[in-house]
Amino acid sequence: MSISGERKNTDLWWKIVVLAVVIAITVSIHYGWILVPLFGHAGWVHAIHSRLCYIPIVMAAAWFGLRGGLITAATISLMIQPFILWSNNPHMEPSSEWVEIVFYFVIGGLIGLLVDRERRIRARQEETALQLERSQRLSQMGQMAASVAHEIKNPLASIKGAVEIINSPATSTDERREFEGIVASEIGRIDRTVREFLDFGRPREIALQRADLSAAVTTAAKQMERQVNDKGLELVTMIESDMIAEIDSESIHQLVLNLLLNAIEASDSGGAIEVRLERTSDSSAIISVRDRGKGITGEEIVRVFEPFYTSKSSGTGLGLAIAQSIVAKHKGKIEVDSEPRRGTTFRVILPLTGEAK
Repeated sequence: MSISGERKNTDLWWKIVVLAVVIAITVSIHYGWILVPLFGHAGWVHAIHSRLCYIPIVMAAAWFGLRGGLITAATISLMIQPFILWSNNPHMEPSSEWVEIVFYFVIGGLIGLLVDRERRIRARQEETALQLERSQRLSQMGQMAASVAHEIKNPLASIKGAVEIINSPATSTDERREFEGIVASEIGRIDRTVREFLDFGRPREIALQRADLSAAVTTAAKQMERQVNDKGLELVTMIESDMIAEIDSESIHQLVLNLLLNAIEASDSGGAIEVRLERTSDSSAIISVRDRGKGITGEEIVRVFEPFYTSKSSGTGLGLAIAQSIVAKHKGKIEVDSEPRRGTTFRVILPLTGEAK
């Protein structure tokens, strides 16, 4: 039996035990074994005797539905029969007790029906939510398959053409080197695409521990420096040192890489990309990556973190979705500011203490 099944059984038995105890107490009061020795056969004491029996009936109906309410009402009715038939209480009238028993069943049945109805509605809602989730997953799988096919098809065509030229006897040594570089570049593109899909479809568990956030950001920026320069861009870094936080260093490294790749793709030759890491007055750290590209329109900003959404002719549209997921796991938040033709800034705010802000 699973742990959840064992827990449900334990909860069930506890409810049954509590219900049995409450029934025993209320029936004892009904018989006058508790209040009568203290207050005698007063009228108000008898009124309390009868009304207290509704408590276990309501409890049973709320916990177990119609069946629980009716079974409890029948149990209490049978247990008080000797009291009705042979009691010498001058304030007790058998006819009123029979009417009270009818109301026991009415209350137990009514509340039980309402509880059962609510549970059926909740079950249908949960089933609808599961079906919607399955549909969304199937839709994402379809998008993923189409995106994978598109992103791998073009590099494979380039590799095929380059290999044919390399193998041609008429190709010079310099041309072979050039096309070998194209093959390596396209293989790297395929590798990045596959890694993005794996990261999105099967995200790794992060392990938060005290580490140097400054070092993680610096390492990622240095790794991307050559790619920035190859596109004719300048990489400007302003990173505060010795900034310790509860982070998963590998995930932060991937986060900065994704933001830098997005900035490179959005930038034109001759521009600059800025990477900043600074401490705020409320014990948070801000990682910002700014480009001076064409910017993002208002319609695009609201969708930039959606999986598979991209305004570029190439790309999986997963980089920013993965970045947002990493930030969420660090209990931080990510913001984006952009102006058309003036560039875009992605700002990641992380708690230095490991607590959500």
